[in-house]
Amino acid sequence: MADEQLDLGIPMPEGPRGKGGSKERSDQGGPPRRLGDDETIDYISNKDILKLTDAERVRQRIAEVLVHQYGIHPDDMARDYVLQIPNPETGRMSRRRASIAIFEHGKPKSLETLKRIVVTKARPKGGRTVTKIRTYAQADAQLDELRELMLAAGPSCTLGMWTDDKDLYFVERKDTRFEPEFHPLPNWPRGDDTEFDATRDATSLAQLRHADEYMLRFAFRRCHNFVHGNEGLPKDAAFWQFLYVLFAKIHDERLVREHGSVPRFRVGQDDLDRKGNTGSPTVARRIRELFDEVKRFYDDQGLFDHRDELTLSDAALTFITSELAPYNLYATPIDAKGIAYQELVGDNLRGDRGQYFTPSGAVKLMVDILDPQEDETVFDPCCGTGGFLRETLNHLLARWKRENPTATLPDLRKRLAAYARGHIYGADFDPFLRRAAAMSVMMLTDVAGNAYQMDSIAFPDGHLPGNDEAKGVEQIQLGTVQVLMTNPPFGSDIPFSESAVLGKYRERAPKWGVAWAYSKKDGQLERTGLATAVAPEQLFVQRSIEWVRPGGRIGIVLPNGILSNPGPSDEAVRRFILQECWVMASVELPVETFIYDAGVNILTTLLFLRRKTVEEKQAEDFHGAENYPVFMAVAEKVGIDRRGNPVYERTPEGSVKYEEFTTMETLRMGGVETQRPIKRQRPILDNDLPRIAEEYHEFVKRYEHELPWKARR
Repeated sequence: MADEQLDLGIPMPEGPRGKGGSKERSDQGGPPRRLGDDETIDYISNKDILKLTDAERVRQRIAEVLVHQYGIHPDDMARDYVLQIPNPETGRMSRRRASIAIFEHGKPKSLETLKRIVVTKARPKGGRTVTKIRTYAQADAQLDELRELMLAAGPSCTLGMWTDDKDLYFVERKDTRFEPEFHPLPNWPRGDDTEFDATRDATSLAQLRHADEYMLRFAFRRCHNFVHGNEGLPKDAAFWQFLYVLFAKIHDERLVREHGSVPRFRVGQDDLDRKGNTGSPTVARRIRELFDEVKRFYDDQGLFDHRDELTLSDAALTFITSELAPYNLYATPIDAKGIAYQELVGDNLRGDRGQYFTPSGAVKLMVDILDPQEDETVFDPCCGTGGFLRETLNHLLARWKRENPTATLPDLRKRLAAYARGHIYGADFDPFLRRAAAMSVMMLTDVAGNAYQMDSIAFPDGHLPGNDEAKGVEQIQLGTVQVLMTNPPFGSDIPFSESAVLGKYRERAPKWGVAWAYSKKDGQLERTGLATAVAPEQLFVQRSIEWVRPGGRIGIVLPNGILSNPGPSDEAVRRFILQECWVMASVELPVETFIYDAGVNILTTLLFLRRKTVEEKQAEDFHGAENYPVFMAVAEKVGIDRRGNPVYERTPEGSVKYEEFTTMETLRMGGVETQRPIKRQRPILDNDLPRIAEEYHEFVKRYEHELPWKARR
């Protein structure tokens, strides 16, 4: 029961509202006392200090969702609200607590004004078995608790929610002549609305709401888990089936927005399954029709072929539609969609050819240092799921918001879409990752990104379908790209050994595809013949330099060995880099960076280069190599440990440090949405990467006159 789940071992005061487990500030006008590692500040009161149990984590997340997604005022909520529930056998009353009670806005908190009840539980411990998502009927026993609380609250309480961070159910109470009835709902209305906006049957995008980041991640994860656990598909196949439905959702929104079409991606209350797990054939038919249109819409981009079939059951399609239908993805904050999508991608598309997904912190650092401009083309020849492309769009969006704080989201999206069409390009050997990258850009811009399935090492040759397509794209020909960012596959276990590929590299620049050794005579580096195999990172260094135009910028993730090993092969790479490029910066990353996000225990460095112009190379040939300052940094902390747990900054006494910040909360009262600023606190992650970015920009300002590529301007 809720009472047991939230009992923190502290006596509960008498009266209708309990505060078990909380400690208030000793000085109501000042900051809270220093928090322990297992404590948090309550989101609802913004002052009570709570023990951060697993159950409390879920409740705090839901409290934030109630504000940001549903527009409910925190002052209209009560934590651990006590209700009297009769025992049907003995007739005695027992006290139970609703995790969160929601009252009519601006009214005293009483049973007469109690409108909604939320029951939260700790997330179930993960196991090795496949996670199955239960239907409303299958969770009947757990929902008894919520129904009891709603009955005890009286007739004014008509809405309920139950969640354990894995399952989520919305319940509506209807009083009849005999006894109250409870029915499942696809979602809740916003704020103090009494009529449902998008929950019964959406008829226009104006009725949909934008998604809170947590709830969108939650919905994506539940949809994927339903397909994985209830349809019997492996994780990667489940991801692609979910992605097909997501394409259909975005396509339907576009038709409604641009052509005034009647929404087809919708589910009504009557479509919800109450007794079994059969789903709605009507809903499923509409989704299948939408996906057929999606394939035709993107036919010229080659995103889909005959193998792309939506094979999900009616039950799965109905479930996913009910989860996603209430949200207007176009109006949802761009960063929220990107985070939700990228998290799902990272959990399901781990590569097996050295495709180590770049952690978000490293991606942000690279984009921040290279600082792409609106008129520059950005290209990733090993784009994977599109992390660098997505972060470039976020980077530009943040800049535009700073430059024009009053710009509307639709205007920003149009500008971002225009940039994506003409300046964002990616390529990957894996056709599935290529499509995931296109979808990653689409989640931010509403247009599919320019992504190609091709062998970047062999380009402009190669047998993959994207090679011929990319050869006709002027912006990404060799020697034309302005900003290149990439995390290429690397490792001695995946060498390139194709004689045709290596032969091309020997023809263009006799530095690769050959064997190197130190001369016994004078110890100088010399060629000793042709190599039978070359590590991929060595070829990608040369290819990255060849791809950018003179003066173009490069950011590349490399294993530390290529920059520090004493062997002749790695030294040849370093000499080639110094011959062809200025070294802008070098940032060494700790092993934690890739252990959790990519499952790889390896030390890596982010290397930043600027390709020399012909004139700069000629000047060096005439005057000799030029000395100039290079920014170098070693990141010791990246905000997480090896298991992905957050690592926070601490005082000398060992206490976690907190920072105060202001957030804008959108509330809905009287049918009108209003915004209000509120100050909150959060622990400070121990992450060196943002500081390194700041220090790099300060370094450039300080030594600008000594940097060859700036001093000659």
